[in-house]
Amino acid sequence: MKKLRMAIFDFACCEGCQLQIVNMEEGLLDLLDIVEPVEWREAISDQSEEYDLAFVEGSITREEDEQRLKDIRQRARILVALGACAVNGGVNRLKNAPDMDEVRRCVYGNSATMPHLATAPTKAVGEVVKVDFEVRGCPMSRREFTYIVRCLAAATTPVVPTYPVCVECKLRETVCRYEFNEVCLGVVTRAGCNAPCPAGGQWCYGCRGLVDDPNVNGAKDIMDKYGKTVADLRSRMELFNSVEARQCQGQ
Repeated sequence: MKKLRMAIFDFACCEGCQLQIVNMEEGLLDLLDIVEPVEWREAISDQSEEYDLAFVEGSITREEDEQRLKDIRQRARILVALGACAVNGGVNRLKNAPDMDEVRRCVYGNSATMPHLATAPTKAVGEVVKVDFEVRGCPMSRREFTYIVRCLAAATTPVVPTYPVCVECKLRETVCRYEFNEVCLGVVTRAGCNAPCPAGGQWCYGCRGLVDDPNVNGAKDIMDKYGKTVADLRSRMELFNSVEARQCQGQ
């Protein structure tokens, strides 16, 4: 089987998803049987003009980055958004709510007017170019990343869960976080991570984004059962799903 020429790029992010790839250790060596890294700033100094497979981590926060992303899209046969920042804008998208000048003053203080600090509203990769596949999460799951790479190398379509994280909690026999008087986003968040946060004693942050058709009525029933409100759930959504949180105002 011919190896896929693979490139990995980053924009506005912490590069934690790329670190997950590095942390695969021996598992990364197994992937090298089917992919050939040809450009990856965090790991190699090589550069390439074309790639079969391009992973893009990070959100788009500057106009000049949009052009760079479009150039990557033209060179790549398959483009995959890597991690929450690339898939839905991630935590970076929180800045879209206030005035941009206010954001600059808050972050940069007296230097806010310097021209190189100009910033635009945060966009997900898919809002700028066509995305073929997504690896969700913050950080992304190494298991899911490996699965998707192997599927693409075999010219098959990866199957990503469309059910909520609650299903994975039940499969792991994890005690629901609502039993601990917490508000958990597992009821509306897309599964695929194997629910490590609730299993580790923490509520789901929603970093994988919402399921395509969330059971709003079911979520309301859970809120009623545990004495919570939809507003409580919506407030949790702001961290990784700020756009959806604002859209569901009044529901």
